[in-house]
Amino acid sequence: MHAMAYQTLDVKQEGGLAWLTLGRPEQLNALNGTMVDELCDYFGALQNDRATRVVLLRGAGRGFCAGIDLKDPPTPEGTGISDYLQVQRRVSRIAMLMHRAPQPIVSLVHGPACGGGFAMALASDVRIAGESSRMNAAFIKIGLSACDVGVSYFLPRLIGASVASELMLTGRFIHAERARELGLVSRVVADGELEAAGRELANEMLATTPLGLRLTKECLQASIDAPNLEAAIAMEDRNQVLCAQSRDFREGIQAFLEKRPPKYHDA
Repeated sequence: MHAMAYQTLDVKQEGGLAWLTLGRPEQLNALNGTMVDELCDYFGALQNDRATRVVLLRGAGRGFCAGIDLKDPPTPEGTGISDYLQVQRRVSRIAMLMHRAPQPIVSLVHGPACGGGFAMALASDVRIAGESSRMNAAFIKIGLSACDVGVSYFLPRLIGASVASELMLTGRFIHAERARELGLVSRVVADGELEAAGRELANEMLATTPLGLRLTKECLQASIDAPNLEAAIAMEDRNQVLCAQSRDFREGIQAFLEKRPPKYHDA
């Protein structure tokens, strides 16, 4: 289990469930250089963290994440194009590490999720929205392209090219109810119920086998990008053969027949 002390993140572990809270509430959890580095460190370490099985991501205070902190942005060491590209790659790495993490990541979004905050919500596997949530590709509002930190990859896959184009070409906000109608978020709950909704979903995930949960995330992502049905089924077949060799599969069958909760061991 990764146990680094962070300045801008708060990590609480409850067995296999990790609560990851963005901890710059006075700045609406905007991303400065320290937070970018700490998010990369945390999500990167998940690759080898078998104790953590589900991550719930949320923001402290009045919002999820307002994007890059324009008053304290990540800055390059030099002034050349390659220096700025290095900073850009530091930020975009967050979305890639979230996508690659073997654990399901659930974002609990309330208040603003803008720019990089929107990108983190999109890079999550599930999004639950509080009634106050509003999300947008804010980059285009400040003279940049809206295609940043994986937004151009995730958003059209989630809601289709037409609505993704509308949101990205304008920087318009999408609010909770429209996000639910379009399938961008799974549920909309009162802000005060976000923690309970996240915990309920996480507990259902934790009731599955550790191997089955990891391989399901991996295969689902591969299938979304699969070139054809045969490629998707090949990945599914591989995963089922792997899972069927584990003692957890045998325990799951036995528990079902005996009408009792299973006791999984990830082996």
